[in-house]
Amino acid sequence: MSRPLVIRDATAADEAAWRGLWNQYLAFYKVNLAEDVTAHTWARILDPSSRVAMRVAEVDGMLAGFAIHHFHDSTWVKTPDCYLEDLFLNATYRGQGIGRALIDDLIAITKAKGWSRLYWHTDRDNATARKLYDTYAPEDGHVRYRLRLG
Repeated sequence: MSRPLVIRDATAADEAAWRGLWNQYLAFYKVNLAEDVTAHTWARILDPSSRVAMRVAEVDGMLAGFAIHHFHDSTWVKTPDCYLEDLFLNATYRGQGIGRALIDDLIAITKAKGWSRLYWHTDRDNATARKLYDTYAPEDGHVRYRLRLG
């Protein structure tokens, strides 16, 4: 990629650009969220006391993508795990190493904080993302079950 890439924490000024990317992300996964859920997610991203955080990739002053993540305790290791919950790039910026840069950034953060692992999920049929993810680790064979309770 020839253009300078900046990966940084999200700021309040990123809201409109993030919402545009977020809506594309939700459309990709065919999900409709209530506006109050999106607003709550954004508020948690900006709240320094929240475990939810977001790193953004910026190219030429434009938000190219984001990585929303949070840490949590685990019963399998002594230090927290980092869960990459949402990773998305605007289609214009795909194939330029930005997704890899966002994951590498989270790896560096996870190591710096002394957390044990970084992990994420994707749809079984998301071949484009899996092509990148498979360069980090093989999928681990787990199947997710999700009960909707509210």
